[in-house]
Amino acid sequence: MNLQRYDQGMNHSTDPEHVRARALPAQPLGGGIGRGAEPPSEFPPPLVVITGPTGVGKTEVAVRLASRLRVEVVSADSRQVYRGMDVGTAKPTGAERAAAPHHLVDVVDPEERYHAARFRAEAREAISAILERGKLPLVVGGTGLYVRVLLRGLLPAPPADPEVRRELKAFLEREGVEALHTRLGAVDAEAARRIHPRDRVRIIRALEIYRLTGLPLGTPTHWRQSRPEWTTLVVGLTRPRASLYAALDARVDRMVVRGLKEETRGLLDAGYGPALPAMQGIGYRHFVRVLRGAWSESEAIRTMKRDTRQYAKRQWTWFAREPGIRWVDVEAAGGLEGAAAQVEKWILEEGLLP
Repeated sequence: MNLQRYDQGMNHSTDPEHVRARALPAQPLGGGIGRGAEPPSEFPPPLVVITGPTGVGKTEVAVRLASRLRVEVVSADSRQVYRGMDVGTAKPTGAERAAAPHHLVDVVDPEERYHAARFRAEAREAISAILERGKLPLVVGGTGLYVRVLLRGLLPAPPADPEVRRELKAFLEREGVEALHTRLGAVDAEAARRIHPRDRVRIIRALEIYRLTGLPLGTPTHWRQSRPEWTTLVVGLTRPRASLYAALDARVDRMVVRGLKEETRGLLDAGYGPALPAMQGIGYRHFVRVLRGAWSESEAIRTMKRDTRQYAKRQWTWFAREPGIRWVDVEAAGGLEGAAAQVEKWILEEGLLP
């Protein structure tokens, strides 16, 4: 059986061309062997995860699987949870949702905060309900933190420390939020990339955790290695870098044609301010500047394409560090149909159908 995965040993390049063939059985989290064709009754229930960089075709592959197998989708996308933010988050279309039921899409309004702990709780509920209906749950999305916290759990973060909080808030008042974000970047570059430079609440919390633990927010010691909850097949979709970047540029153009500017205007008119975390997503923050006269539309499109490519690169970097992913190059597999066929083959070989 041939498959693609990132080399997690000698070669740590995030370039999708730097992959090698390696077979990895589906496994209960925390170790163990695959289910096999006739799984013993003590094996945990099945779960399939389809992840990878933005725009690679995760939803399209899931929909094709739904035409062949009894599956339902649990979205692992931190932007698609927001109602009214459809064009800029590339939500599944009505036809795609009809072909494969999707959960955790359109969950909250844009002013509400949605975090990894809530995602894990709601995803576990959705997965249990899907299994009870006799279907195979597919977790589909590219938010690496959501995938990680679902599969590995999260140790409770240290409680707030009043003395540390006072010191950080005093620094904020004295130096400003940009200096505070720079300070975070000096000790936890990954957290600084994830957190918006003006999100003072999350910046302070990340710095507080570093001060209390001496470790960056994403350090593996913060992740619980609990007993297996599911027998899990984790599939990563990828494409050659140049090909994916061209596809992402084309997708930005389609978003503009489909009304991203008008969608952004509607959100602002509904009272959702540009400082909200939801409004800081790619596309929305760019067209807020257009609507306020700071940028031309062409400048927004150019910058949006650049930021989308950079986001895809960060996703590759994140998933290259995650263990046990079976990588499928969509183009090498013959396109989306071929990629879906490969995933279906692994599901059947591992005996993962409920």
